Amino acid sequence: MKLNLKRPIVFFDIESTGVDVAVDRIVEISFLKLSPDGKSETLTMKINPTIPIPLSSSLIHGIYDKNVADALTFKDLAKQFHAFLQNCDLGGYNSNKFDIPLLAEEFLRAEIDFDLKGRSLVDVQNIFHQMEQRTLKAAYKFYCNKDLVGAHGAEADINATYEVLLAQLEKYENVEIETKDGKKITPVVNDMKALNDFTKTNNNADLAGRIIFDENGIEVFNFGKHKGKSVISVFKAEPSYYSWMMNSEFPLYTKKVLTAIKLRELNTK
Repeated sequence: MKLNLKRPIVFFDIESTGVDVAVDRIVEISFLKLSPDGKSETLTMKINPTIPIPLSSSLIHGIYDKNVADALTFKDLAKQFHAFLQNCDLGGYNSNKFDIPLLAEEFLRAEIDFDLKGRSLVDVQNIFHQMEQRTLKAAYKFYCNKDLVGAHGAEADINATYEVLLAQLEKYENVEIETKDGKKITPVVNDMKALNDFTKTNNNADLAGRIIFDENGIEVFNFGKHKGKSVISVFKAEPSYYSWMMNSEFPLYTKKVLTAIKLRELNTK
């Protein structure tokens, strides 16, 4: 089976110093770009994170400080990566929760505005968890009947992720499930926008989930003392809250969204 693509999609996987997108850094990244004409291209790079890699992380992915000491930094590679991803949809395994937020954060640290608007984001893990409830290694065995050799290596993981998606499309073709409100749908189809909608598990305004959209499409805080309150109402009642967030260790992408909301409100006055 081939993916039904209207434009290129890039599957990617990240190995990092940790799981906090606000402070951790990428140490390895691998991209698999698939084009509508059937062409594919792989790009895998080790990256100097400019901070020490904790031993606990190295024991998982096998990348130690000495392995990246002479590697280029993300800032060195940012323009190349941005060009590679231009006008592409994105896919991965747990990518909506981790890989995409961390990638966007790294781009912002490199002073490149990585725009996600209009892109379909296909999280293969969410298809798997909603349909079968397991891990990438188990998914690879379950769907492809193969053992995942080199797990937690970025290139091995993204190739397995791509194969799992193809197998999911075949297995769940014309398979109906019942939604929480009792509707029957056939969600797993060979269309990136439909897969984006099915694998989207939140209504985040930013990538980290600090700000979400309410049922009316209004941005509201999703943490702290102002949880559930609209961002605009908080800024009006407590203008210093914006400054506090901008000067605290929130992800740069969250700060970008906050600033956009604030500027939008100023321009409507």
